[in-house]
Amino acid sequence: MKKFLLTTIVLAISLLSVAEAQRSWNEIEYPPLNSFEKPDIEIFELDNGIRFYLVEDHELPLINLRVLVRTGGVLVPNEKAGLNSITGSVMRTGGTTSISGDELNELLADRAASMETSIGMSSGSATMNVLKEDFEELLPTFIDLLKNPAFPENRINLAKTQQKTSISRRNDESIPLGLREFQKLLYGPESVYARTTEYATIDNITRDDLVDFHAKSFVGENMMIGVVGDFDTAEMRALLENTFNEIPAGEQLDLNFPEVDYEFVNTINFVDKRDVNQSFVMLGHIGGMRDNPDYAKLQVMNRILSDGFSGRLMRIVRSQMGLAYSVFGEYGSGNFYPGMFYSGVMTQSQTTAEAINAILDQIKRLQNEPVSEQELQDTKDRFLNSLVFEYTSIASVLNERLSYDYAGLDPDTFDRLVEEIQAVTIEDVQQVAQDYLRPDALQILVVGNGAEIGDQLEQFGEINEVDITIPQPDDEEEVTAGDAEAGKEWGQRMAAAILPHGKIDGELVYEADNIIQATPQNEMTLGLKQTIDFSSDRVISEITAPMGQITMKLEGGDAVMMMGGNEAPMPAEQREQLLAEYHRNPVYIAMNIEEMNIEYVGLEEVDGVEYAVIRLNNGTSMSLYLDQESALPVITSYRQFDPQEGAQVTLRVIAEDWTEAGGVFLPYLSTIYSGEERAGRTVIKSHSVE
Repeated sequence: MKKFLLTTIVLAISLLSVAEAQRSWNEIEYPPLNSFEKPDIEIFELDNGIRFYLVEDHELPLINLRVLVRTGGVLVPNEKAGLNSITGSVMRTGGTTSISGDELNELLADRAASMETSIGMSSGSATMNVLKEDFEELLPTFIDLLKNPAFPENRINLAKTQQKTSISRRNDESIPLGLREFQKLLYGPESVYARTTEYATIDNITRDDLVDFHAKSFVGENMMIGVVGDFDTAEMRALLENTFNEIPAGEQLDLNFPEVDYEFVNTINFVDKRDVNQSFVMLGHIGGMRDNPDYAKLQVMNRILSDGFSGRLMRIVRSQMGLAYSVFGEYGSGNFYPGMFYSGVMTQSQTTAEAINAILDQIKRLQNEPVSEQELQDTKDRFLNSLVFEYTSIASVLNERLSYDYAGLDPDTFDRLVEEIQAVTIEDVQQVAQDYLRPDALQILVVGNGAEIGDQLEQFGEINEVDITIPQPDDEEEVTAGDAEAGKEWGQRMAAAILPHGKIDGELVYEADNIIQATPQNEMTLGLKQTIDFSSDRVISEITAPMGQITMKLEGGDAVMMMGGNEAPMPAEQREQLLAEYHRNPVYIAMNIEEMNIEYVGLEEVDGVEYAVIRLNNGTSMSLYLDQESALPVITSYRQFDPQEGAQVTLRVIAEDWTEAGGVFLPYLSTIYSGEERAGRTVIKSHSVE
């Protein structure tokens, strides 16, 4: 009987477990979540205008201090774009008038502490994160950083170089390129909300600009300071009142955010990027403001359209139609200026138009079809459940309050949003889609490979080709007029010296060892075999590098790169550099000397030797220093843009050991200099004409 009873109990438990496992997820009952009590925030203000927010958190022996500054790039004129970013960076890297940046780094590293500063579009910030035991000792240094940044010229120049390097690489990747150009379409290319830093704007920035921008921004009337950590509120308040009163009050800055004069139009815009095999698409129009009474309804609509793998775009465009790996969208609402309504997708070149139409269908569907009760409820549940991550720590509560006050929003904004989301109806979603979305007036931007896309985009209207050329500063080097007749004579002599038997019919092939000096401490040795057909402007370079075999092919102005069995179009900047090197080849010059515009500049002495100098004005200016007896070009001097410097620099190629083979003279040793620094060297082992 006991055995029977035990068996019955076990069987009953098993049946209950099976029944529980078969229940749907929405039939399972969960216990109520623990309530979350927001911590009290102590708020007070000093006579100099600084407003403080204090919250105790005794979980760890740490204190975090955050300064929110009323300033930003919106105050910077277009001709000095980038001033706010450089000011925020050099405030920290340059140290103060009493402690250098390197000394500050060492001081903080010894105490496992950090201090950082930055200035964005609509605000600036400074933070200090330290152990509780070090707070009082390091606080005066932090205040010194706020009040007395040194702004040393060397750190300013470094920050400028970093900005210029970023400018030079801004067209490398499709997604940031597309986002940037899409903002220009919506806000306008000259708008403060979409403008880009340029080499010229960085060059316009001076140390005085940084000093003035800081002096107007980092004053008491512009500061809000939040402190969270392991402290006693009364003691912390007394300490802050005693130390921060030395910050001058100054005057509160008026952040004048220009209105966006937007016209709803339908456009199709294209960036031809030949080094990619996918299209990145952005489409949309201007969005709205955070204080819109329909904000909660729009956010629910957002989640229905694009909420990760649960949103319609991912479920339909990606999963069902298989048109994209990534697809997204949002109706943006800004605190200070209108956000953007946009949707984006990365898709194969061949499916570019199909992906665009699929997204358009989902936008129109929001307007034309009411969402189901189930989809709405699921969306609201996911939305509300995700909001728990707004308060992951006591610090997050403090930061949210700071942000709300800075933006002029009510402290109960979050709580009100939760209530408004819960109240959103099926009719609300369809109504805001109809009121705020304009699928008939979308601006479409495609970044992709024109050769692969073909004529797909023509169905969307007249295509506007977007120019993404990076403007380069004007070359201010003075050029003296020369003698054209004498230049032609010297040019012909040089061509005859390089090609003593006249033009060649076959391909020039040579093998070389290159030593390329990347930095003064690092040299990389490369092997090179180059085949050049001057009749068809075809160059094939087979490079043996530490990372493997690389082949670059230039023909008809197009260039590709091959490595490891893969072939890809060469980026435009690299293609232009390869083409320029081809046009500087002495054999190319000799083959085309009759078509070139040449001037004789005169005699010039270099290192005790007097050369005849001719200048080739063939698209780009290049000076050749000819040996007066042989007429061979011993020195080639030309100007080239250096993206790191953000300026035109002079490069010189010293050609030595001229050797003849197959009726062609080539320099078997060529050394290139940038200023006084050696930038590279080529040693030819052999050459022939085939």
